[in-house]
Amino acid sequence: MTRPAPQDPRAARTRARLREALLAECAERPLAEVGVAALVRRAGVGRATFYVHYDGLESLAVDACADVVREAVEALHSWTGRPDPVHAPPALGEFFASLAPHAGLYRELLTPGGGGPLGRVLHRDLRAYSLRERQRAGAADAPLVASAVAATFAGVLADWLHGLLAGDAAHIADDVWQLLVALHASR
Repeated sequence: MTRPAPQDPRAARTRARLREALLAECAERPLAEVGVAALVRRAGVGRATFYVHYDGLESLAVDACADVVREAVEALHSWTGRPDPVHAPPALGEFFASLAPHAGLYRELLTPGGGGPLGRVLHRDLRAYSLRERQRAGAADAPLVASAVAATFAGVLADWLHGLLAGDAAHIADDVWQLLVALHASR
């Protein structure tokens, strides 16, 4: 089966309904306990329709959580001018605070150290953005720093979600920000 074109409004509405249904299901139980039958019933679509759009529940879950990746990338790049080396931009603290409603699902998709399916998406997108920014600035070390930034952020985020790092959202935002500023300044 081929997937409908991303610009097809019907397909976009169906995917949105499936994402919303998954988030609602995961608010009640872990992803591992969610079944396709209950999900499609909640979304009001057929099982075959689900498989037209997604290979399985994990791919739907990553898609449903993809906004977190976009928000993370935007939060990390929300400053203008010279970055404060100590305090994170407010958007970064707000990003960490916004994770609470679906933290369980994020923990299932983002393993300690920054791995897992959501970790791979986060790393890929953050590295690509960082690489573009470093190349635009003419930095010779662009690939190295972009990889380090992506790995550092994904790892800290995952470890914080899993309780391996202490601190509230504002504290962890400042901590990871200081690490990222140091990475950019080290080369």
